Amino acid sequence: MEKTFWNIYKTFFKVGTLLLGGGYVILPLLQSELVDKKGWATHDELCEFYALGQSLPGIIAANMSIFVGYKLLRQKGAFAAASGIITPAFLTIILIAKILEELINLKFIQSIFWGVGIGVVILILLAVKEMWNKSVVDKFTMTVFMTAFILSCFNVSPVFVIISSAVAGVIYKYFSNKRRGCEE
Repeated sequence: MEKTFWNIYKTFFKVGTLLLGGGYVILPLLQSELVDKKGWATHDELCEFYALGQSLPGIIAANMSIFVGYKLLRQKGAFAAASGIITPAFLTIILIAKILEELINLKFIQSIFWGVGIGVVILILLAVKEMWNKSVVDKFTMTVFMTAFILSCFNVSPVFVIISSAVAGVIYKYFSNKRRGCEE
């Protein structure tokens, strides 16, 4: 089969439709399509492309398809292969999103989310109770808590509240340790 843009795209589209289970499945699929059926690559080349694809950030299947496509038809081949491998997943995500959009409007599903929301609120309250028992243990920690709570009510950035609380804790611990050192 001729190494054209369209043939590369179709081949990688076919592989992309069968690519369930992540990038580890791509090696035997490409072995079958590119080495056995088309003769576009050797087994050793695929293994090298696979190793390179794993060493780069991103999706192994996309990385590997870019290497193979580049070998076949340079930049055009890399684009064709990457587009082909990504298109089935892209179309599947769009289809699932459309189905979920329809499902989310069903009263039954909304009732489920309402119930889950109540459960989440209860879990958060239990976490707060647990943290309260371990964190607010004296006047200082109560003061830090009340200050953080009041700042949060006035829409002060949570980052500022957390950093300020941490700094207050470090300063308090430093001076309380220094005071203990003087008493001994």
